[in-house]
Amino acid sequence: MKASEVRVMLVDDEPLGRERLRSLLSRETGVSLVGEASDGESAVGAIRTHRPDLVFLDVQMPGLTGFGVLERLGADVPPAVVFVTAHDQFALEAFEVHAVDYLLKPFDRERFQKALQRAVDRLRSARPDELSAQLTAMIAQLQPPPAPPKTPERIPVKTGNKVSFVALTDIDWVGSADNYVELHVGGHSHLLRETMGSMETRLPADKFVRISRTSIVNTDRVKELQPLFHGEYSVTLKNGTKLTLSRSHRDQLARLGVR
Repeated sequence: MKASEVRVMLVDDEPLGRERLRSLLSRETGVSLVGEASDGESAVGAIRTHRPDLVFLDVQMPGLTGFGVLERLGADVPPAVVFVTAHDQFALEAFEVHAVDYLLKPFDRERFQKALQRAVDRLRSARPDELSAQLTAMIAQLQPPPAPPKTPERIPVKTGNKVSFVALTDIDWVGSADNYVELHVGGHSHLLRETMGSMETRLPADKFVRISRTSIVNTDRVKELQPLFHGEYSVTLKNGTKLTLSRSHRDQLARLGVR
């Protein structure tokens, strides 16, 4: 691709930002401004209409962000993108990793020219599918990880033909009983046909700690710890129940407040 063929579009929600880019671009040869957009939603339509070779794209825009624009475009993502951002060091590092250029506000003409030249060089040397793959990889890295599934706040317990619900916050501790687990709630207990390992994954890790092969405790119910022999600890709950933290689970002491 020749530099004279580079068709450029500007996307920035700040009028002064677009004016600055427009002024700098007007001083350069081999490029032509084919369109502008002041928000992410209109940018998607404008990019699909004008099919620019290069887009200067603001990252922080209300509503649809710069990253959201690229995701919305899908296969219509332009061959080259220069991101414009006022902050976010993490994003800058990702741009570097994926060889996608950026302009950090405020920037001068020299930095603008460098970004423009890098974009033009990439347009000349790289195949369109390579440019698209780089942008896709960068966007994937910048997306926040999916939120972990929300832990249920209660556990159903079947007794005969009736199903009752035990709130997690009401559980004092959980014990192993052969092929069952036993939920100890106040003065009552409930049997569930489930393994300790499975139950451990169902309970919120910030509130429940497995202290042995056969016991899981609600940390809010722990009253005191007392060292025993061979690295074990006696764990006393507020209701007077005494359990043992085994030597093989000493790494859980910190979660019980022991440093």
